[in-house]
Amino acid sequence: MNPQELEQYLHENIPLSQAMQVSVIEAEEERVILSAPLAPNINHTESVFGGSASAVAILAAWSIIHVRLKSAGMASSIVIQNNIMSYERPIYGTFTARSFITQPEAWEVFMLTLLRRGRARIAVSSVLEYGGQSVGNFEGKFVAIGKTHSCDS
Repeated sequence: MNPQELEQYLHENIPLSQAMQVSVIEAEEERVILSAPLAPNINHTESVFGGSASAVAILAAWSIIHVRLKSAGMASSIVIQNNIMSYERPIYGTFTARSFITQPEAWEVFMLTLLRRGRARIAVSSVLEYGGQSVGNFEGKFVAIGKTHSCDS
């Protein structure tokens, strides 16, 4: 999946991403990098609204799972189970969220579990960056549910 395909998918299926003007810089199995400008995400202090920063971090984390599963030919629904977001500095302009699988060795177990049980969980992290510096960190757990399994299984 290339960056343009992922961006189109996000805008069509997660309308908030389009309203926030999220763009995809990179869409690789090792990392996904999303970018968002200040203007549609601004708050009363003329910095990025914390909810917008969190949303972009979640989107980047969700996207790396989506990219990997598409690459593996796996149809599934991906939902967030829980997360922790920390903010280190205010963001006064266009920022990025770079996601990665928190423990890369866990991917194989995740895939085997998804194939066997129809659902699996994995931890994903994102780093928010602005002006060449880390400005926030996201850690979340996501659940993938195979399309051939119901949510009740």
